Order: sequence, then C-alpha cells, then structure tokens
Amino acid sequence: MNAVMPATRAREDHARPVVLITEDDENMRGLIASVLEPLGDRADVVCARDGEEALGVLERCAVGVVVTDLRMPGRGGLDVLNAAKAREPLIQVVLITGYATVDSAIEAFKNGVFDYLRKPFENVELRCTVERALEHHLLGRENRRLRARSRIYEEGGLIGQSQAMARVEAIIAAAADYDCSVLISGESGSGKEVVARQIHANSPRRDRPFVAINCAAIPEHLIESELFGYRKGAFTGADRNKPGLFDVANGGTLFLDEINNATLSLQAKLLRVLEDGGFYPMGETEPHYVDVRVLAASNRSMTDMIGSGHFREDLYYRLMVMEVALPPLRERREDIPLLAYFFVNKFAGQYRKQVGGLTTEVLAMMMRYDWPGNVRELEHMVQRMVILCETGQIGVELLPPRINGPKGEVRVGAHVPLQSLEELETWFIRKILGETQGDRSLAAEILGIDKSTLWRKIKRYNLDA
Repeated sequence: MNAVMPATRAREDHARPVVLITEDDENMRGLIASVLEPLGDRADVVCARDGEEALGVLERCAVGVVVTDLRMPGRGGLDVLNAAKAREPLIQVVLITGYATVDSAIEAFKNGVFDYLRKPFENVELRCTVERALEHHLLGRENRRLRARSRIYEEGGLIGQSQAMARVEAIIAAAADYDCSVLISGESGSGKEVVARQIHANSPRRDRPFVAINCAAIPEHLIESELFGYRKGAFTGADRNKPGLFDVANGGTLFLDEINNATLSLQAKLLRVLEDGGFYPMGETEPHYVDVRVLAASNRSMTDMIGSGHFREDLYYRLMVMEVALPPLRERREDIPLLAYFFVNKFAGQYRKQVGGLTTEVLAMMMRYDWPGNVRELEHMVQRMVILCETGQIGVELLPPRINGPKGEVRVGAHVPLQSLEELETWFIRKILGETQGDRSLAAEILGIDKSTLWRKIKRYNLDA
C-alpha cells in the first residue's frame, strides 16, 4: 500500500483523529468500545469486524490509533499493523491477544507496535494505554506541523498567525507577483530584510541574485562606489574596474536597508536608476543600464524626513509603489509564543541540548514585555536562555532582569489590557486550548506543564466551557 501524499497528510494533521477498534468477536468489540467511550471528547471511535474491514477504514479516515486483536480470520493484527504504518507512520497500534508468545511480541515491536496487551486485560490498563497512544499520535502531528512552519521560515518566510501578520503576508504575496518597487517600513528588528527576501523568493526573479546593503553601515564617501562601482583610474588607488552592487544584482533584486540614511546626493542618483535603469559608475562618461528590482526599507517615518528636508519626496513616491508596514512585536503579542517556541527548537538543535520548552510564567512575562528590539531581541534572548538552561525547561530564573526584575516587575505598555499574571495566564491557557481544539494533553505539552496541573488551572479559572 502506498504512503499517503503530503497534501493528504496536511489535511489529516487538522482532522479529528479516529481510534479504530478491530476485533472479530462481537462481545469483545463492544467491551473495548465501551472502555474507550471517554475518549469521545478527543477522538471518534470506529469499529471494524475484521482486518479487511479495518484496511478500508484506514483508507477513508484520519486514523490516529488502532486497537486490534492479533489473531483474526483472514488478515490478522500484524497485517493491520503493517498496513497502518505503511499508510501513516504516526498511527499508533495497540495489539491485544489471548495467545501471546515471545515471538509474536518481538515481531510486533519490530514492526512498530505502540504496546502489546494480553487477555484478559484490565479496563483501566487498556484505556490508559490507548490514551497514551493517542497523545503520542497528536504530539507527532503537532511536531510535523511545526517542522513544516520552521522550513517555511528557514526559506525566508515570516512566523506569525495574528491578523496583523496575515495582512502583511497578503501584501507580500501581491508585491511578489508584480515587478515594482516596494518600501518596507518598521522598527529595527521587526524583520524587514526577511520580508524583502520573501518578496524576492516568490517573484519571477527568484533564480537571479538577491543583494542587500545597509545604507547606514557604509561611510558616506564609499556608498556610491559600492552601489555604482568605478572604473580604473577614477581616483587614487583605483587600479582596476570594480562593478557596483547594481551590476551584481542585474536581473535580480537589490535591497536598500535603512534608505532613510541615504544622502540627498545619493538619493538623486537612486531616483535616476529607478526611472530608467541608468547610472554612471565613477570615472565613466557613458551611462550604464541594468535591470534591477529595488526594495527599500526604513526604520524612521519617511513623511517626517520629507517634512524636514532630509528625504526627497519624488524618490519616496517612486519607492512606495507598494508599501509593507511591519507591526512591532508589541502590537502582535499573540505571535510571541509561536516565535519563542520556534527559536527554542532552533537553538536546542543547534547546541544539541534537550530543552523541551518554556514554563507558563515565562510565556506570560514575554507576552507582557514591550520588546523594543522586536523579533531580533526575542531571538537573542531565547538563544541565551537555551545556552544557560540545564533543567530541560526554561524557567523565570533565566529571564534577563529587564523582563524579570529584582521584584519580578515586568515592563508593560499602557495599551496592554491585562493587569495581572493570573489574567494573562487565563487568556493564554484559553488561547492554547482553542488552538488545540480542546485537546488538554497537547495543550499541557505546549504549555510545558503536566495534565493534572492544567486540569487544576482549568477548574481554577473556570475554563471548562
């Protein structure tokens, strides 16, 4: 049986899981179904009378756990196990048999069985085993989903599920399709170069060069030669021809970061390139023409700079055919947990450390902090905490003083409606439960607490509804 296609897996990763009971004895099948009835709030329980019928359910449904008898007429439990694993490796299989032997157990575990129970079994033992198998399956699905998101980010994508970032993604997608200039605005550390790279990566120029230059990092007397190049003999020491970055980016994209630092002289030359693709390398008397898409970014208000005479209004409108305004992290706080967990996984892998996540208290304090350095500040903070973490989970003691001060005070913006840690914890637990569709085991794993602690907090904050 062929493995399922990735698109199908993507759909199944969001589907309500099915627990499939395969048992040829009608009474035993009914008993197992009644024992597993409490799972009904987290999964659908489906029964099959034999192995052949079970294979049909595997084809039609998003099965997460199979509970199967080992010996059945026709296709037995090992056949069902092998078919389930061939279709979806994350399916967990629990074998039940009254004829357990060492050989059959060894073969089952070799083929990836989750657990192996002998008849007569204790009802509590069966239910606990299947609950663990379901948790294992759901965590596998969540990990696969997060890995997929991680790959998108590593390829130049943005991390975020807030409405603000959804709007940004929509503008990026539109900008990528059309060969026009784009002005990207946002505070330092908010991800402006990430946006530029994503626009380029999704544009028709994706196979051509992407060249970035920070206009604030290069001295004023050098930046023009960096951008436009020079010819041999143009000045003392120019002993060879040097192509500029516009030449290097020919056919591709040039990203001008912190364009607000460009001098008025440089701005005039940039305007000429944007208008007809022409420029004069230093020491050259004939114009040089290139085909370059220009993306620019600013961390200051361009209208204020125009008003003060520090930026040309005509260049501003030439650059701003489309504008991407990146919100600061404090205005999209709901993205902080996703970003934090992404960076934990990134640096835990990089440093080969077993760091499972962050405590609820750490996430609460992160959610209340204003992040003046935005995503870059968050990334560097998580990197530091992963390096220092020795317990497998990042606690408040690893937070820097600016977030977790001597008395635990947290820097909070005036616009934040939450007034206490308890209110924020309530909001965050409710959000995670919503995102996991009420799956408390998965929510506890994401929150970094055990299920009993989560249960107590749900009761305490009256979140049962």
